[in-house]
Parts: sequence; structure tokens; C-alpha cells
Amino acid sequence: MKDAHLRIRSLLAALILLSFTAFGAKAQESGNEFLADLHDFRINNYLALDAFYAFSATSDTELLNRVVVGINSANDAMNSVVGSNRGVLSDEQVEELNRSFDSFKDLMRSNINEVRDRGYPDLRLMAELANQGQSMNDTATELYDLARESSGTETTPQVESARSAAVLMAQMMARYAARTHSSVSQTFQGAANEVSLDQQALMFDELLAQARSGSATGELKTALDDVAAKWQFIRGSYINYNDNNVSFIIDRYSKGIIQGLDDAIVMLRNNA
Repeated sequence: MKDAHLRIRSLLAALILLSFTAFGAKAQESGNEFLADLHDFRINNYLALDAFYAFSATSDTELLNRVVVGINSANDAMNSVVGSNRGVLSDEQVEELNRSFDSFKDLMRSNINEVRDRGYPDLRLMAELANQGQSMNDTATELYDLARESSGTETTPQVESARSAAVLMAQMMARYAARTHSSVSQTFQGAANEVSLDQQALMFDELLAQARSGSATGELKTALDDVAAKWQFIRGSYINYNDNNVSFIIDRYSKGIIQGLDDAIVMLRNNA
């Protein structure tokens, strides 16, 4: 009888342990999904801004389609953030970000209509859009850091460095597009205390080095090496951003870097 009671207690203890393990795994999975959604949200907003700055100077339909794709992708990511929250952050925090995104979308719509109706942008509206986009993505980054802490989600330093590098590159690309396509670009993508593009390029150097640290092999090494090669090709343009450069090449290579980093993130997460 005593042995039977011991076996029952052992089974109950094992079941309780399995329950906690399963709960922890679900929380970890939920946290990982949430962080990935916030990451995608930030990236796609900057991609939309990048496309809009080019569109504002040309009214090209293909560029407008890129704006729409960026906004729609950010909208999908925002919906996923709402759906995958499950207590990672408070409802109020998520709703604040959602409201900020609604304002961003409204401003984007107004700016697009100005360009389509008048053939050129309203500079005040463009400045409002840039400031709203920067403020919104700053909030998303703050929530990303809070979500990592509150959910206890474990991500490797390489994943975090790669994500930070991808977001930074997307922001740099949008700022470069503003400088390329607007005569008053100094009012866009940042206030007076904003880090300059050449300083951001040095920050990207560090983040990429951190993402490449460790013993990457196979496809992961190939992806990170390709990112590094693309970066070396356009790095000088970001360092000396006042020089005349071929903007579409910088834009294309910047997007290739973002895609390469996102591919690396997937492999890093799978290897963790």
C-alpha cells in the first residue's frame, strides 16, 4: 500500500512538472511570436516610408504599389501583435501602438492624396508623417524590449543583434530616401537630436559584427557573409551621405541586407 501511495505521488508530481513545462513552452512560443510580429511591424513601416519618399518625387504607380504593400504588411503584423499578445503586454500598451499606427496610416493616405492631386507633396504633411513614423516605431521598440522582459522569452544575442541591425538598416534606408528625394530632407526622419546617418552606419558595423559572432556554418554563414558583402558595397554612401550617389543601387542593396538578415534570423532561431 505504501509503495502504491509513493507511485501515485510520483505520478502526480510528474504530471505537475509536465504541466509547468508545457505552460512554459507555450509562454515562450507566444513571446517569440509576439517579438517576431513587432519586428516585422517596424521593418514594414520603414519600407513604406522609403517607398513614399520616392513616390513623392515621381508619382510613379509602381512606387505607390510598394507603399501599399508596406502598409498592408505592417497592418498584418499589427493584427498579429494584437492576436498574439495573450498577456505579454497590457491591452492598453498594445492599443496605444495600434492608435499610433492608425494615425500613421491616415497621414500616409493624406500625403499620397496630396501627391496624386497636386503632383507634388505638401512639405508640412510630409514632416508630420516622418515624425509620426519615427515616434510610432520608437514606441514599438520600447514595447519590444518590455515584451522580452515580461514574457521571459529567451532569444540569442545573435538574433537580437540581427533584428536590431535590420531595423536600423530600414530606418537608414528611409532617411537616405528622404535626403535623395526632398529639397528639405533635413526636416524628415528625425529631430535635431537624431543620430546622423554616418553615426548610424558605425552602429550598424557593430550590430552586424555581433550577429556574425559565434561559429556560423553552412547556409547561415553564407547568408551573413552575403549581408556583409552588400554592406561593404554601400557603406561609404551612408558614411558620406552628402555625396552624389546612385540612390536606386543603395536602396536595392539596403533591401537585400534586410532580407538577408531576416533569413539569418530564421536560421538562428531554428538553431537555438
